[in-house]
Amino acid sequence: MLTQALLVDDSRSVLNFLKRHIEAEGLVEATTFLDPVEALTCARERGFDLVLVDYEMPHMDGISFIRTFRALPGCADIPIAMITSRQTDDVKMEALQAGATDFLPKQPQSVEMTVRLRNLIQLGAAVRKLNDRAAHLASEVAAATRKLGEREEEIILRLALAVEYRDNDTGEHTLRVARYSRIIAEQLGLPARLCRDIYLAAPLHDVGKVAIPDNILLKPGRLTDDEMAVIRTHATIGERILANSGCELIQLGAQIAAGHHERWDGAGYPNGLRADEIPVAARVVAVADVFDALTTRRPYKEPMPIELARGYLVENQGRQFDPACVEAFLSRWDEVVEIAGERATPFHKAEAPLPPAMEAPAEGRSPEVVPAS
Repeated sequence: MLTQALLVDDSRSVLNFLKRHIEAEGLVEATTFLDPVEALTCARERGFDLVLVDYEMPHMDGISFIRTFRALPGCADIPIAMITSRQTDDVKMEALQAGATDFLPKQPQSVEMTVRLRNLIQLGAAVRKLNDRAAHLASEVAAATRKLGEREEEIILRLALAVEYRDNDTGEHTLRVARYSRIIAEQLGLPARLCRDIYLAAPLHDVGKVAIPDNILLKPGRLTDDEMAVIRTHATIGERILANSGCELIQLGAQIAAGHHERWDGAGYPNGLRADEIPVAARVVAVADVFDALTTRRPYKEPMPIELARGYLVENQGRQFDPACVEAFLSRWDEVVEIAGERATPFHKAEAPLPPAMEAPAEGRSPEVVPAS
């Protein structure tokens, strides 16, 4: 590939001489400009490996040109030589401070000019090769990092699915909770990276259930107080499993596992946190988890119609749930209904009207609809 040179001088005869001289050995392709402003416009659109610019020009002198050129993306290291007959120390110092690499005397037959020009051409080619190599390495690093991220995400998801398969036979709960959580995070206006991380870490919320005996986890009915106490331990166990990881996603998963049963009013567990003391990711997942648990069939209950599940969230915002999270969730209700899909029981298909009063969720169980009495 030929070295691309940008030549800028207000003298056409000087430009023609420079072009012939620099292209003589067939290693350089030169682009010439009489107007420095037009040259800068061109430099913004295409790359150059070497720049030769006159010192004294109309509209913009060579020092101003160099300073502007250096500020363009990707132009910080490109060799720039200023052509001038004014070899004063003040001019040289100002040019060097602006970013000049070297100086060329304005003497067409100068041996010094020929030698310096040859050196600049070699330097320009070397800088281009170095930049190309750096770009290639950066691309390889980005690809490797992306692949590692994908593997990290897959491992997290498979771990979450393994836990979920103990609780039901599809593992779809974790995927729906992840999607609901992303909706809430996005509507809260959280940073895009955090929204993505919450989506990926949300499936880990119940990882602590691996330590809960099946006779309690899968019991088809209400739990005793002692069994509830055992179920409650899954939040602390989940945090312990995920704690002290060097992976940011696992760290976020630990926050979610520990905090998704905390309540906005401070009546939750394991730590009785309230309001903003609860990590935002845990507050987000709490809404997503309860809604999906309400609308999902489990060994101990039938699914709740989605309209009633919505009502439960509204009724308990400011008590069990962060009001902002509930509002964010409901603001994209059409998407929620689509995600819930056919496995949720539509209200109009319920066999009989259900009483409106609902008790708060028992630990380890989804909320059950009970008579107000």
